[in-house]
This record gives sequence, structure tokens and C-alpha cells, in this order.
Amino acid sequence: MIAQETDKVLSKRDKKTSNKGKRMSDVFYAQNLFREAFPQRRYGSVKAALYEAHRFISRRVRKDFTERRVRSLWEGTAKRVDAEEMEALKAALMEEGHREQRELRARLASLDEKLAGYAAAAHRETMAG
Repeated sequence: MIAQETDKVLSKRDKKTSNKGKRMSDVFYAQNLFREAFPQRRYGSVKAALYEAHRFISRRVRKDFTERRVRSLWEGTAKRVDAEEMEALKAALMEEGHREQRELRARLASLDEKLAGYAAAAHRETMAG
């Protein structure tokens, strides 16, 4: 009888802790969006990424958006994230995705041209040889 009661207690405890860690806070979500939308590798430094983020987001929110606020979002130390800020971060992520897509398409077109050039040169060599 005691073993059954212990099993019941453990199962209730497991249910409570099973969802722990699966939910993401708004601040953590905003931090991830921020780092994806303004990647350090693109801007060369964190300082440059933060500067560009400030320029982008401050035009899209009604309140005063300071450099300190940008840094707190980047570091994940903000107490809260406003809906306007979250929407601006999502818009920035979309723009970053489109920019990256354009760059990849241009890179693929360049590689296609190179491959076509190599194939033409190889074809000329076989015809001459």
C-alpha cells in the first residue's frame, strides 16, 4: 500500500516538473531574435550590431529606445519586452532573412557561371585533343 502511495506522489511531482524548462520567457525569446536579426559576424563586432539594431528598432517603436535598452535586450537582462519591440525584432529578422537569401542566390549564380566556364573549357580540350 505504501509503495502505491509513493508512486502517486512521484507521478504528481513528475507532471509538475515535466513542463519546467520547456517554456521560453519573452526576454529570452527576444534575445534570440535579436542575435539572429543582428548577427555579430555580419557587422564585425557587437558594438556595430548594437548600433545598427538601435537605428532599426528606434524607428519602429513609439517610446524612447535607448542604447542601454538595446544592450539589455542583447544581453537578456531586460525586465520585460514590449510588443512593439518584439514586432520590430521580428521585422528585423525577416529583413535579415531576405538579405541572406539574396546573398545566397547571388553566390549560387556566381558558382553556376564558374561551373559553366569549367565545363566549356573541358569540352574545348576534348575537341582539340
